[in-house]
Amino acid sequence: MGSTLSLFKSFVDQQWPPKPTFSVDQIPDLTGKVVIVTGGYAGVGKETVKALLNKNAKVYIAGRNKEKADIAVAELKTTTTGTVEPVFLELDLSSLKSVKKAAETFLSLEKELHILFNNAGVMWCPISEVTEDGYDKQFGTNVIGHWYFTELLMPALIAGKETSSDGYSRVITTSSFGAYLSTIDFDTLKDTPKRRKTDTHTLYYQTKFANVVVAKEVAQRYADKGILSLSCNPGNLKTELQRHVGWLEKLFINPILRPASFGALTQLWAGTMPEAVQYNGQFLVPWARPARCREEAYDPELGKKLWDWLEEQLKEFNDTQSPSN
Repeated sequence: MGSTLSLFKSFVDQQWPPKPTFSVDQIPDLTGKVVIVTGGYAGVGKETVKALLNKNAKVYIAGRNKEKADIAVAELKTTTTGTVEPVFLELDLSSLKSVKKAAETFLSLEKELHILFNNAGVMWCPISEVTEDGYDKQFGTNVIGHWYFTELLMPALIAGKETSSDGYSRVITTSSFGAYLSTIDFDTLKDTPKRRKTDTHTLYYQTKFANVVVAKEVAQRYADKGILSLSCNPGNLKTELQRHVGWLEKLFINPILRPASFGALTQLWAGTMPEAVQYNGQFLVPWARPARCREEAYDPELGKKLWDWLEEQLKEFNDTQSPSN
């Protein structure tokens, strides 16, 4: 009963949050800062990029659709007031090869990275969809791809802290309220019979829970390197993330959806504001407020198990890329 009541209270608090006290106008000048926003050409990502450009950051828009990115870049050039134009970085998070190539491309262009927004994601994909590496499409994209990308970029993030005013670089990972609705079933992360019998909603929710767990692990493992890592629920928003939502579900959720600009607030606060330094490893909710996720997210054994599992997947991937194979 206690956990059910706690879940209900969290639901009400996050679906109908108080008015935001933070606005993009409060973001400090970001001249000289290098930022990556995955999925930065649509929805919350695009609003995040827009705010960063207006504060003079150099922003890489990382995504797989160059046509959409080109359209967004052209629009942002005319609608933002910053001094630096956005740059497209080709990245398909559902392909470990693409993730590796994207990181190598970035590292060939930049020595420092100050803020990484792990913003992109897919939701409620058909069960038939898997990644090219054989993982559940949602887990492969939302969790594995972002974890691998972050690990590959860690040298630039560590270097970036040296030129940050507060001595930190930041990794901000977009989760959702779905983090409260599932834990992780390791038997469903690859394309197994059990996965094919699991509801796509549950598969999505476990990715959002895993986002919180991984963000906390990054905070713990790299705190002494000057890395801040936070996860956040951006809120219920009108974005392309709803592409697989059925008409009946849309009828239910549309009245509580807000514009994407609201969704950018919490992650922008986490990525740019000085006050966020005191919340390393924590989970934020609308709008820019620290909160408690479900208790399992703070289990150190689960955090280690997931991290070890991710490292094992990377080992398997590297083995397949070996010239001897």
